[in-house]
Formats: sequence, structure tokens, C-alpha cells
Amino acid sequence: MKAIISAALISLMTGSAAFASVAPIPGSITYGNANVQLEKAPAGSTFFHTFPDGSGRDVREIYKVNEDKSVTLVNRTVSNAS
Repeated sequence: MKAIISAALISLMTGSAAFASVAPIPGSITYGNANVQLEKAPAGSTFFHTFPDGSGRDVREIYKVNEDKSVTLVNRTVSNAS
């Protein structure tokens, strides 16, 4: 019984990872399918990108550098101030 529950939880977690990916919005570095390539950043490193969202709030995104030097948006937070 425990094996069935464990398998179900692993299946759920694996499926939700793809579902939970962060989609680019206007202002994101990768918005509009932009193909961003970094030359000097090491693979696996992360960096921040902050921009206003047009309604007085700041958007802060975290990107990860991939092995091929492309970047992936991994997290986004929006300030509550308006």
C-alpha cells in the first residue's frame, strides 16, 4: 500500500513540475520567444532581472543559465506596492 501511495506522489510531483513553469510576460528577458545567449556566465548560475509592470509594481525574475548558454525563467515575484 505504501508503495502505491509513494508512486502516486512521485507521479504527481513529476507532472506538476512542468505545469508549474513560469511563463514570460512583457518585460521578461525571454518574452516573445527571445533566444537569449550569455557568453561569460557559467552554466548553472542564476541572475535577477527587475522591471516595472506598468501599474507601479516591480517584477523580480530569477533566470538560470543552461549548459548551452541559453537562459530559463525559473521564478517571479511581484511587489505589493502600487
